[in-house]
Parts: sequence; C-alpha cells; structure tokens
Amino acid sequence: MTQGNQGMYRKLNDSGAIRAAAEYMRPGRSVLFDFDGPLCRLFPDGSSAPLAEALRRIVVERDAGELLLGEAEVSIDPQVVLKTVHRQRPRSDLAAELDERLTDGELAAAVIAPPTPGAELFVRRLVAARVGVAVVTNNSPVAVAAYLRRVGIDRCFEGHIHGRTDDPGRLKPDPDSIHRALADLGVEAYDALMIGDMPTDLHAAREAKVAFAGYARDESEAAELWEAGAELVFSRMELLSAVMVPASS
Repeated sequence: MTQGNQGMYRKLNDSGAIRAAAEYMRPGRSVLFDFDGPLCRLFPDGSSAPLAEALRRIVVERDAGELLLGEAEVSIDPQVVLKTVHRQRPRSDLAAELDERLTDGELAAAVIAPPTPGAELFVRRLVAARVGVAVVTNNSPVAVAAYLRRVGIDRCFEGHIHGRTDDPGRLKPDPDSIHRALADLGVEAYDALMIGDMPTDLHAAREAKVAFAGYARDESEAAELWEAGAELVFSRMELLSAVMVPASS
C-alpha cells in the first residue's frame, strides 16, 4: 500500500489490497477513522442542505453576504460555508457563531445517524486485538462523542477523538487531525492506517505519510477515490475484520 503501487489494486474489495491492509491491524499499530462515512452516515441523502442554508442565513443576517463566495453560495455542505467565512475573517465572532450552529446541527444529526454496517464490530475487534483506534474528522468532536456513546463504542476510543477546532483552516485535507491522533496514540505514521471516504481524507493521509484505505458504498462512490489515487477501496467493513491478525495470548 505504498505510493509506488498506486493503481495496482483498482478494484472494489480487491483481496490483495485487503490483505495488505491487514499489516496495519496488528497489536501496537493504529487505525484512524474518519467519522462521517466509515463509522456512520451523519447526513444521509443530502440532509445537510438545510444546515448549510441556515449558516448562509446567519451570514446574510450579519450583513456579511459578500463573504459567501463561490461554492459557499450553493453547497449543501455546511463546512464549506464555515471554511469560506473563516478564510476571510479568521477567528471572528461570525466564524465562531457559524461553528456553534454547525456543531448544534451535527449533534442533532448524531442522535439519528445510521451506523455504517459492520463498523461497530470492526472497531471492537481492533481493540480486542490491541490495535489503537482514533477518530480524525472535520466534524465537531462533541458530535462524534455523542454518536459513539449512543452506539456503545465510546470506551473503545478512550477519548481519542480529533475533530474540528477553532481554526477551520486546519480541516482536512490539512493533516492536523491526523498528526494530533498519532501524537495522542503514541505511534509513528508508518504504524497507522487511515480509513476515509473522501479525497480530502486521502490527501491528508498522504501529507501525514499514513497509509490509506478508502471506504465507499459502491463503485460510483469508489470512482472518486480511485481518481484521487487511492489504492485500496472497500465497501464492507467485515472484509477488513476477516483478515485481521489476532492478538497473541
């Protein structure tokens, strides 16, 4: 799963790539999960659109509509609105208000977000095998913690949740959250595997020199990751569970 093998496993759920990923699922190593996608569907079927529109309304009501440039004018992703405003008015009261509203929306979504099939069992098996786990996400760590408590795997992560900070400029593809997770877990980049579902996850992992496995529900979602250069793209968490190296007794 090195960059030298890029494109070698360009098939969904390729058995060779999945076996290669197993090398990172050994005691003393770590798996870093993106949140929305690999662990749950926080905003399924475009349900983030009302939240993005709510953030735009706040910007307009604060007489700052001129800050809604480019994609921020139409995107259904509220993080795009936050990042665009922050880029022009870093750490402003307006950016802080948008972040607070976004966090509230993510918390509400976490209460009903459907789990990714097989993710809970996979996390539990990793922990049982003494593989460290952490969340590296652009979402609020408060929302992540609420979801993990809801599905009963919060203790598996032991507080290793590295999400959005007061500096949205450090969101992925910036590798900040990955660097924080590696330091928190006490592992080197070469001993970690990141699981993500977006090209921004892949770019952040590459920047941090961490191996990457892409999660996609089907080949149409996988295509975006392949185009970005992902080697391994899989659609079933149980496939990774099946090739894990068990902890020695």
